[in-house]
Amino acid sequence: MQQRNANIRHPEGTGVMPVQLGNPLAMAVANRDTQTLEMVRASVRHKNVMLAYQPVVQAQDPQRIAFFEALIRVLDDTQRVIPAREFITVIEETELGRDIDCLALRKGLTAMVKVPNLRLSINMSARSIAYQPWMRVLNRFLKQDPSLAKRLILEITERSTMLVPELVARFMNDLQARGISFALDDFGAGHTAFRHFKQFHFDILKIDGQFIRNIAHDPDNQVITQALVAIGQQFDMFTVAECVETPAEAAWLQTLGIDCLQGYHFGAPTLTPPWKVRPNS
Repeated sequence: MQQRNANIRHPEGTGVMPVQLGNPLAMAVANRDTQTLEMVRASVRHKNVMLAYQPVVQAQDPQRIAFFEALIRVLDDTQRVIPAREFITVIEETELGRDIDCLALRKGLTAMVKVPNLRLSINMSARSIAYQPWMRVLNRFLKQDPSLAKRLILEITERSTMLVPELVARFMNDLQARGISFALDDFGAGHTAFRHFKQFHFDILKIDGQFIRNIAHDPDNQVITQALVAIGQQFDMFTVAECVETPAEAAWLQTLGIDCLQGYHFGAPTLTPPWKVRPNS
């Protein structure tokens, strides 16, 4: 019997997913994805999200934390984390993605207000640049406390940056003039057009973890990472290695002269960072 295709429109209207009506597995996957997105939408509507914090340490003195990265966690109605991999790529182009960026920014800046010495990086998509609610959140906090700008780092992925490079460059210039720093996240994983590179003026270059894993024993990763670090140094950018998971990886990166290290070897993302832990707990 010939199977018929049905067009099931994505809840956010971002596209059409063909599903074979006679394929139970395909239908189950589609139903699961729809249910997950509905949970995410409900959680965002009720602001049922939290931030997890991961330390970024100085390479030559790992006991010293340079800053923390804030990672948004969306919770379901039982307060369990909904894995980001199950929804993040789908919502990136939608208003739901912009709303998550707003919540991450608001919660991150709130934490910085409560902890005066906290330096924090907060992720955002280039698509949020023109989203007025996001900018209103930023301006409201900076109006109340202009000193927050000096402690705020905005992280934009390489892939997102290259969607609208001219817009990103103007946006960065405006906010850097106010004291905010910018990090180019997942460097090496995307498709940077180097003709645009000089106009960005990123402050921090975060090297994608795929080149860091097993770097102590992988000659290819060693050569690629050396080249990426050299680019960062040439453009006077602070370099960070992501996904450092072993002592051997950390030691090799230290000899390379990279500025900072981030990964499970130094600390997993946590919902209870040091400033939230009570002395007697």
